[in-house]
Amino acid sequence: MSIGTLNEGPLHQAIKSLYCGAGARAEVAVGSYVADVRGADDVIYEIQTAGFGSLKSKLATLVDEHRVVLVHPVAVVRYIVKLSAEPDQPPTRRRSPKRGAVAHVLDELVSIPALLNHPNFELEVVLIEIEELRAFDPKKVRRRNGWRVVQRRLHEVLGTERFSCARDLLRMAPGALPAEFTTRELAGAMAQPRWLAQKLAYCLRAAGEIEICGKQGNALCYRLAGASRAG
Repeated sequence: MSIGTLNEGPLHQAIKSLYCGAGARAEVAVGSYVADVRGADDVIYEIQTAGFGSLKSKLATLVDEHRVVLVHPVAVVRYIVKLSAEPDQPPTRRRSPKRGAVAHVLDELVSIPALLNHPNFELEVVLIEIEELRAFDPKKVRRRNGWRVVQRRLHEVLGTERFSCARDLLRMAPGALPAEFTTRELAGAMAQPRWLAQKLAYCLRAAGEIEICGKQGNALCYRLAGASRAG
């Protein structure tokens, strides 16, 4: 086992294997870093199942000389498997009512929004179905009534969504959107909660794709950057 795989869980390993096609290599040294996958086309694939903040320095260095695709899985469907503490009792399995969506990548993207406009960088969201294994441990976990997540396993890949530049993020808001809009209207166009729309607005503004053009009550109004000059 290489140093790069010591802390990998089954979900990370399964997603990484999806990008290890013919001619690809896993755990490749690139300068002072280790890339998850280096494809036959020399593209580097970095698999990140958690926060993007820890990758900021690594990604900023890699994109200077390499094409990089940051791969992030989002669980659209989740099955909760609770492991019994009693050896003679089988685990229970139920489908979680919570559903993930492509827009949930914004939770992590707020750490690196401007990177999407780098010509060597792309983001790929992998929509998946997973099993989440939980064990009862009341001493360590107060949330979930003492149940903690011990493992996540890939069950099925449902699709992928590739973002090649920051403006591509507007695909998350396919609904009608006026020329000048607030995050409330953006949320409506996304069919998502307003807190997610606020994160999308933050990413678009940080990447220079939208700009503030006024206020509506206490809410900021936005428009596409350069829209006033274009008009």
